[in-house]
Amino acid sequence: MTVAASVTALEATFKAPVASFRNPLYSGVQVQLPCPPPSTVGGMLAAAAGGWQHVPDAFQFAMAFHSQGRGVDLETYHPLDAKGRPTTPVPKDREFLAFTTLTVWITDQPDQWRRILRRPVWPLRLGRSQDLVGLHLDAIELVQEAGEQRGALVEDTPGTGGTALRLPTAIRLDRTRTVWGTYRHDAAGTASSAVPGSYRTPTGQAVSLLPTTHPATAEA
Repeated sequence: MTVAASVTALEATFKAPVASFRNPLYSGVQVQLPCPPPSTVGGMLAAAAGGWQHVPDAFQFAMAFHSQGRGVDLETYHPLDAKGRPTTPVPKDREFLAFTTLTVWITDQPDQWRRILRRPVWPLRLGRSQDLVGLHLDAIELVQEAGEQRGALVEDTPGTGGTALRLPTAIRLDRTRTVWGTYRHDAAGTASSAVPGSYRTPTGQAVSLLPTTHPATAEA
């Protein structure tokens, strides 16, 4: 009988009552994404570490996301003119997700990341700067077998389920270049597809490492 290899990972669960992720492919309107892009989650982790200079270029993580509802409210926007000067603030509809849960798995130096997230250099924020999150940390054993996709964000490969999303993966520090990727995510969290090359949690959830989000990958 062959026993599958396993690895110890840090499972970080972030919860926020409200979160909003604007789709950067649309300008002038606020079109919401059903989950945070990899670049957003990578940026939050880097902020916790004190900046990207404290994160290895090859750092990777896996993630899953789910929200219990959605809504629309009004938010004041401060647009700039063609020369970058402030103009008159205007109210706009803003879509938001309610009672959100983001789960991140880190297999590289999990003990170090536990220390970082327990005492982050910058506050843990998800989406907008005012959307602070609650956090629960746990050590978990992952089996090197394909798990069920469910609410995981995974790369768009044959057999994966959910909606295809074009999302920013990494953004250059001066924001002049963005690396994009095509991913799959099931907002309902019920995708039963087995994710090739993934790990599996004790409950069967797929843990699929995403491409690195480090800005170094966005250098020309």
